[in-house]
Amino acid sequence: MENLTHTIVGLMLARVGLEKTTARGAGMLMLAANIPDIDGVTWFGGALPYIETHRTYTHSLTFLPLIALLPMLLVRAKFSWRSYLASMAAVLSHLLLDWTNFYGIPLALPFSEHRFRLDTITLVDFWIWGILVGALWATALFSRVNREVQPAGNPGTRRGWAWAALLGLLVYESGVWVAHERAIQVMSSRIYEGAPPRRVTALPIGSHPLAWRGVIEGDGFTIIVPVNLTGEYDPGAGRLYRDVPPDSARDAALRTRPFQVLSRFSQLPFWKVTPVAEGLRVELIDLRFGNPEAPGFA
Repeated sequence: MENLTHTIVGLMLARVGLEKTTARGAGMLMLAANIPDIDGVTWFGGALPYIETHRTYTHSLTFLPLIALLPMLLVRAKFSWRSYLASMAAVLSHLLLDWTNFYGIPLALPFSEHRFRLDTITLVDFWIWGILVGALWATALFSRVNREVQPAGNPGTRRGWAWAALLGLLVYESGVWVAHERAIQVMSSRIYEGAPPRRVTALPIGSHPLAWRGVIEGDGFTIIVPVNLTGEYDPGAGRLYRDVPPDSARDAALRTRPFQVLSRFSQLPFWKVTPVAEGLRVELIDLRFGNPEAPGFA
């Protein structure tokens, strides 16, 4: 997820009571909810170092206890087990949110490089913004009303709306996961090119929780098809791409560092080999981020 969502979730965790674990608790929790993205500094070293290192060790459950110490140091929090556990909870919220994206995170590093992903939420989701920002607005509004009625205010207002935001986020995420599983079932129930699909992937489209971009992989082909759960599924609306079998051109490409890096990172790889005047143009595309005509990571 983007960092605005992480920040507000950290603030909501603070307001439900975790900020009381230490002085400057709200600041610590908002930092902790963002701290795994500290590996993003590798962007300044270029695209390849960024792809290799972003969402790796700082997004691992193994290193979570170590990462959770950094926000405490940044706000100069007095160490206690209560504040340490609160910081770990905020770091965990970051990992859970990133787990929902199609980018994926290697939760089991260093034991496994497998990237876990739910493919349910895009990097920016306006419904989630609505839930979180709505809770902030409601907190401000009701706190002002309470102060006019009761000058001392009502601390329960902040806590109540924070709980409402976190529960609303959980309900929304659960509903989208159900829709995602339904989209997978719909695509998996069909025959493509005379055979059942080898693998089916449903990727979120913007903030439409019932619309998905389907990627269907079979023997020698890939189909990208829109899936909208509000209507009938039409496999014929998709576009078929023929896979390029392994050959000497692909082997030559894989001996270079850019292809090695992207092949390790890619979860939905698609190869293109195009004749050009100088020989062959070899492309490796990650279909999570685009299609063969308009690739994202390639």
